[in-house]
Amino acid sequence: MSKKTFLRLIAPVFLILGLFSSCNNNSTNTDTFTIWTDRPEFVSYSELYNSLNPKSKAIVVYKPNLANSLPPAKDEEKPDLVVGSFLKNKRIKKNFRPLDGLLSEDTVRADTIYRPLLEWGKASGKQFLFPVSFNMPLVIFSVKNEYLLPKNYSISLDELKTTAAQFNAKNKDDFYVKMGFGPSWDNEFLYLVTKNFGQCFKEKGTSFTTDMAKLQQSVEYIKDWTQSANTSTTSEQDFQFKYLYTPKYRQVTEERTLFAYTSSEDIFAISSEQIKNLAFRWITVRDKIPVQDNMVSMAIYRKSRKPKEAEDFIAWFFQAENQKRMLERAKKMDLSSMTFGISGGFSSLHTVNELVFPTYYHTLLGNLPSEKSLAAPYAFPSRWVSLKERVVYPYLISAGNTNQEKQTESITQLLSAWEKQFD
Repeated sequence: MSKKTFLRLIAPVFLILGLFSSCNNNSTNTDTFTIWTDRPEFVSYSELYNSLNPKSKAIVVYKPNLANSLPPAKDEEKPDLVVGSFLKNKRIKKNFRPLDGLLSEDTVRADTIYRPLLEWGKASGKQFLFPVSFNMPLVIFSVKNEYLLPKNYSISLDELKTTAAQFNAKNKDDFYVKMGFGPSWDNEFLYLVTKNFGQCFKEKGTSFTTDMAKLQQSVEYIKDWTQSANTSTTSEQDFQFKYLYTPKYRQVTEERTLFAYTSSEDIFAISSEQIKNLAFRWITVRDKIPVQDNMVSMAIYRKSRKPKEAEDFIAWFFQAENQKRMLERAKKMDLSSMTFGISGGFSSLHTVNELVFPTYYHTLLGNLPSEKSLAAPYAFPSRWVSLKERVVYPYLISAGNTNQEKQTESITQLLSAWEKQFD
């Protein structure tokens, strides 16, 4: 079952909980507090918390566009705790309370959290966000082809380009019958390439500005890769259409292609049976593994009416033993077949990843990156997903097309069209 299907199935539960929340907040009951989230897993986590804490009850309210739901409407019940993606933006200090007081031996130990991710949650020297979970980009390939790669847990873009090209093969009619990898096969991969040249997109209000010099370097890199390795974008697209119509894990085991680009949240959410013949490498950019943009974080809403209860939940959540219980519960309820790890990703607690995750995800044993190898994402506007899908992706697809002589629309034109329709 896909994550989207899972979300559609679980959404009615959130709606019921949302109604329950409204009723409780208007009553004289003072021991409940409200969690706003865009993560379905927090239904299960809150149930576990409530079962262990009879004096404090968490009520979950689903907000599909969480970051854009803050601040709440005037007639809307305010959240106490907020958990989700894209919470780090220019409104961070207006939306949330500082959490520095929780960083101690007895509540949340800073040394248990990946340092680059903890630092990411700061603004003006204060801690406003605690990282909850994160994902990383990777390529999968058949274990039969592992001899083609160096024995390492990561691979750079240049190494990926060179290794993939060596796998290519043509028939007597000069058509590709094997192609190691094509940049144009995945929109998110095109976007990943931009990170190789620094910060191309920078938050500005509800939109972003573009460093065109860096973006142009990214486009040239994509085009050079395609032309030098795979002849043209048309060749890549023709090959993809003809051979790559099955799920990615099957594409590489059928050995028409060497690599498939994916992310940890997608590949580790499928069954162990489906990935038993796969190997993988984390992708490095500028000598670091870039944490994906949708990293999940947790914060206390600035106007929370129950900050103490929210703090208690945070202190509970960031205990490794409790996250182990969450994983055990997901396994028992068969939720682990629908979503990966803690809140759809790796835990921000490195001991959970190192000691607990390999029990459930055997391929991770010996393949976990170090704290020093991680690069936290940039800050993005709250509607970054929409902007990326409707502005960034279309631009990169068009600009990186080696068969297209003239750019159809500039990124400024695409952004202007988005603002007219969605802003």
